[in-house]
Amino acid sequence: MGTNANTSIGDLIEPTLNDLGFGLVLVRVLGSGNKRTLQVMAEPRDAGASMTVDDCARISRAVSAVLDVADPIAGHYLLEVSSPGIDRPLVRPEDFRRFSGFEARLELDEPVEGQRRFRGRLLGVEEGEGGGAVLLDAALVEGGERETKRLPFAAIRKARLVVTDDLLKTGALGRAPGLKAGAPRRAPGKD
Repeated sequence: MGTNANTSIGDLIEPTLNDLGFGLVLVRVLGSGNKRTLQVMAEPRDAGASMTVDDCARISRAVSAVLDVADPIAGHYLLEVSSPGIDRPLVRPEDFRRFSGFEARLELDEPVEGQRRFRGRLLGVEEGEGGGAVLLDAALVEGGERETKRLPFAAIRKARLVVTDDLLKTGALGRAPGLKAGAPRRAPGKD
């Protein structure tokens, strides 16, 4: 669920985020040429803490310093730092464990039983070969009977929580949705 470039950027900035008290949720580079955006999604390590705009700005400054030295992206790009939000992406096995019991949408690279898109209640993660599998009390996005599906973790293209009354009532996120702080960036010496 990520490219090698995104993984190496994540490996580069994760220690800085940890030092600031945040965990890395997602890193991705979007666009091409001089219209690229480096998206960094982070959340407080303290599950009860909220993410503020000031936190995003602090992360942006610290990550910018690391990126200026390492220079992993050639040319111009925009650095965007945000919280995962209430409809957060699920990217690591621990995300699926943490939000077990809540509803999610998953899209797969390869079909399982002829289907690529699923929506249902997360039941947890099953350890095993190839990174294990996500267990989902699922129905097809288009509708259909519910049944427990075993979806290989390695086949998941994208997954996201679904905003439901249950999610909102429990305050499971402990975070304010959609906070972003970003500033145009130019890689040093790249005009």
